[in-house]
Amino acid sequence: MLLTRRHVLKAAAASALLPRLAAAGPVTLTAREARQQIAPEGYPDTAIWGYDGGAPGPEIRVAQGARLSRRLMNELPQPTAVHWHGIRIDNAMDGVPGLTQQAVPQGGSFDYDFTLPDAGTYWYHSHNRSMEQVARGLYGPLIVDEPSVPDIDGEWVLVLDDWRLDPETGALAGDFDNGHDLSHAGRLGNLLTVNGGFDPAYPARQGARLRLRLINAANARVFELGLDGMQGWIVALDGMPLEEPLPVSGAFPLAPAQRADLIVDITAESGTAASLLSIERDGGYGLCRFDVAGQGARATREAPVPLPPNPLPVIEGLADSPLHQMRLEGGAMRWLDSARLGETELSGRELAQLGRFWALNGQADRPETPFLNAARGSLHRIAFVNETAFDHGMHLHGHHFRVIAPNGELGPWRDTVLVARGETRQIALVADNPGDWLLHCHMLGHASSGMTSWFRVT
Repeated sequence: MLLTRRHVLKAAAASALLPRLAAAGPVTLTAREARQQIAPEGYPDTAIWGYDGGAPGPEIRVAQGARLSRRLMNELPQPTAVHWHGIRIDNAMDGVPGLTQQAVPQGGSFDYDFTLPDAGTYWYHSHNRSMEQVARGLYGPLIVDEPSVPDIDGEWVLVLDDWRLDPETGALAGDFDNGHDLSHAGRLGNLLTVNGGFDPAYPARQGARLRLRLINAANARVFELGLDGMQGWIVALDGMPLEEPLPVSGAFPLAPAQRADLIVDITAESGTAASLLSIERDGGYGLCRFDVAGQGARATREAPVPLPPNPLPVIEGLADSPLHQMRLEGGAMRWLDSARLGETELSGRELAQLGRFWALNGQADRPETPFLNAARGSLHRIAFVNETAFDHGMHLHGHHFRVIAPNGELGPWRDTVLVARGETRQIALVADNPGDWLLHCHMLGHASSGMTSWFRVT
């Protein structure tokens, strides 16, 4: 049963704010076991894995251009690592075991130290046994502040997730190698949360202008989001400002790993609530609410101005750039006939017995040779051709790219693009960050069962 506000009307609001860490000086970030009240009050608490014992982990907030230092301490029963998602980072700091570093063993540590060139909304999460470790709670928000603050009255960071819990015990379902999940849409939960709690409430005033930083930390769920009691504009996607704010009209999607920055004006009257909604087949249901008390601005404000742009590369001569095709293959209803595992060609049945249900360009695991070997500064187009019956959120490490519209126009900058079943999406990539970079589906079960590749920038 999906636990939403509709089902548990009497649940108390989980209104704890995310803890914040100071940006100055190296500090520890400890991955450890803990317990947390994920389900509504009255249900049992849940054993989680969290950074500094919480899910989400502590909010890390730094200024654009500053340096971030964290010492990961691993107190988990498994090796782990931290990936700093969306940051155009030094390759050695990207946190991918087997590609950029070794996994940090139980009782071990690793020092991350890097600069943050771009302002925006990002996040950090485990990149070892990601389907399990992220599902257990190993993620947190990373906010890089612009030099000048936009004209707002307040800000909330909202990390969205879904959890698969036993409603009787509160225990997290441990079926992380479930073949049905791996071969279908992925691990979908039965409880939707914001900032690690059910239906949290935050204060607001009528007429207030707020910035909402939305982060989808779910394993596989594509949230369809809407607003109630507020008027809003999308001002940034995946951390990168839009050239012009986009008014929110109806629902908008947020795929796993994607972020959206909204600026909203609270239109709900004092004594009522405004809500961020999850749009389901039978209506919209509250993910979190803003309890409105008192009056803020009385006059209607003009639409927000664009956020200052980040120092991204210029894309020119797109038509002359090479086009690389990546076929997304396999999964239920479009089963693999065969694919390579390493250098060995295996049948679909043999691959399924090894927990491999998907392939990228005929390869059911990260290959020995890169999908793309690019000279630094070169421009490339990648066409993601989805031949499967499911959606996939394709994520590139260390870079942002621009989505190419069907008419050839360049769309917004992203680091994760949602490719619907049967669809082809093209992106334009300036390969300007040297190193070996992961490219994978961010439906984490799909990545762990075949949809993982990489590219090299030399």
